[in-house]
Amino acid sequence: MDYPSSLEYLYGLQHFGIKLGLENTRRLLDRLDNPQQKLRIVHIAGTNGKGSTAAALELILRSHGLRTGLYTSPHLHSFTERIRIDNRPISEAEVVSQTEAIRSCVADLTPTFFEFTTAMALRVFALQAVDWVILETGLGGRLDSTNVVTPHLSIITPIALDHTAHLGERLAQVAAEKAGIIKPGVPVLSARQESEALEVLQAHADENSSPFFLAARDFHWDMPPRPFNYRGRTLLAELETGLAGLYQRENISVAIAAAEHLLGALDPAVTLEALSVLRWPGRLEWCGDILLDGAHNPHAALALAAYLAEQDLHDLIWVVALKADKDAQGILTPLLAHSARVLVTELDAEESHSPGQIVRLSAAAGVAAEALATPHEALQRALDIRRPGQKILVAGSLFLVAAVRNRCLELTGASA
Repeated sequence: MDYPSSLEYLYGLQHFGIKLGLENTRRLLDRLDNPQQKLRIVHIAGTNGKGSTAAALELILRSHGLRTGLYTSPHLHSFTERIRIDNRPISEAEVVSQTEAIRSCVADLTPTFFEFTTAMALRVFALQAVDWVILETGLGGRLDSTNVVTPHLSIITPIALDHTAHLGERLAQVAAEKAGIIKPGVPVLSARQESEALEVLQAHADENSSPFFLAARDFHWDMPPRPFNYRGRTLLAELETGLAGLYQRENISVAIAAAEHLLGALDPAVTLEALSVLRWPGRLEWCGDILLDGAHNPHAALALAAYLAEQDLHDLIWVVALKADKDAQGILTPLLAHSARVLVTELDAEESHSPGQIVRLSAAAGVAAEALATPHEALQRALDIRRPGQKILVAGSLFLVAAVRNRCLELTGASA
């Protein structure tokens, strides 16, 4: 088996779809000698901000001399990005060897793609004997494959409506699914939440006798212009970060508070230097005059719109594609206010909203729109019609960002 054939096998597991439940993963890990039991884990659930929070926490821990394992999804360019050791994607050779080893154990289990890759990540992290694992859920929490672990700390990032077909159509239902990662006696650290979600999280923490720490109550950050200050066990003054957007200050503060919980007081100089170079590709990422962002639900679209307003960005050409299960109106409404023209396309390997429908919704809001066959054609159309100095926004899905990001980097002479 080589790398292409390994990927063919792994992606073939997607035919089994989304299978919410833990029994299959437990059985698989048992056959792999339960690598999760050999690891110290931070488990992260939430609707938005999981990746940025995980990246910031990983960087802080690594800057303090610890070896890290980081598991996130989806990837932008390579499957190997999902499993990182000290923030370096595992090698293609490692993917091959792990796929062969795990495949030999699963003939009768028919695992899903995510069940298999979660087992792969935990096995790699155990073999590498990392000091800390930052493990991001895929969907929900309670029945997510990653929820077979007993972490040292659970983190809940902001909760909003998304994946409603699986998680529920009310915020309290979604919160209950996310709260499923809370384990008896394991501390919980939460971002600020809507009152309906916070009530659910606090109740779950109380039921499990889990200490509950809340952003803006138990640790704080400032919201004036850059830089900003963080106040928890550690005082971090004039903190600069490579992540744009005021909302990222909360994600970073949650990560700092998590690191304080794991390590005690942090070295301020080391932490400040590390966070100054923090990057999370595809999230408010500028490539020249092109802004890439993976906003894919109404809550994320509102955060993106707030950034656009903060930067006084209007008259944008917006390249957009949305997965079919997303709330198109909820995503479009806050961003159309900043758009002069919308170029609608479809995702390469994902079922997408009809471009015609998005064109009609845009036109109804008074914004001219047209449909293009592919993400690359939509980006090229934007480049062809923009006026000097006019900015281009690419947003609506991380899959869309992934499809055009390399081309955007080429235009600026940068590399991935």
